Amino acid sequence: MTFAAAASAYALAHGASEPPNTPASGLRTFSCAVAYMPARATWVRTVRLRYDTARLTEVLIDGQAPYTYSVIGTRVISSMDNERIVLDVATGQWTSDFRDKASGNGRCE
Repeated sequence: MTFAAAASAYALAHGASEPPNTPASGLRTFSCAVAYMPARATWVRTVRLRYDTARLTEVLIDGQAPYTYSVIGTRVISSMDNERIVLDVATGQWTSDFRDKASGNGRCE
């Protein structure tokens, strides 16, 4: 499944009557409520993904571009500072860890 198809499938599965973006506009913004352990703190994280019909072209996490990112299937893998981040656009799940010292899990809409 392409990234664009996964983003559209996610939107349709979560109540959209039609895909949110045409291939030309290809912009998807996720708001993720992430619970961080062991602190038990919840933060809202924003992820903005821009894509065309063939590939992901831009990733912004909380308004900042990561140094690099990878796409594996429907997952976007990146990092910010010491936090390693995995966003699965098909399931709307955020998973992250701080070099095995702390972790975060959350739902994205």
